[in-house]
Amino acid sequence: MKKFLAITAAAMFAISAYAGEFQDISITELKAKIAAKEVTVIDVNGADSYKKGHIPGAIDYSAKKGDLASTLPKDKNALIVAYCGGPKCNAYKAAATEAEKLGYKNVKHLSAGISGWNQAGEKTQAAK
Repeated sequence: MKKFLAITAAAMFAISAYAGEFQDISITELKAKIAAKEVTVIDVNGADSYKKGHIPGAIDYSAKKGDLASTLPKDKNALIVAYCGGPKCNAYKAAATEAEKLGYKNVKHLSAGISGWNQAGEKTQAAK
């Protein structure tokens, strides 16, 4: 019985590790990557939220659904960061998973989201 439980636990861990868990990136680290032009940022908050204010340079995922590949860099090792509303929001997974399925190997998540970005006093960009 112990062996069965150990195998089951190992399988569950492997499935959860594979099924869309993305490493977090801090606001400080993301700001540095943006300044160095070493990241593609994807906003997954929806068109209305994007228009009101998003992380500068971020892509509006709602406008690119199904055509994200045309917006992402050719380098599959490039850093891609997806974010949504904040720590309890899981909408980011749609964009992160799509990027991963397109072959990107360095996909991260800004768990602080736009709410954390705003609380940190960071500037946002409104859509034109």
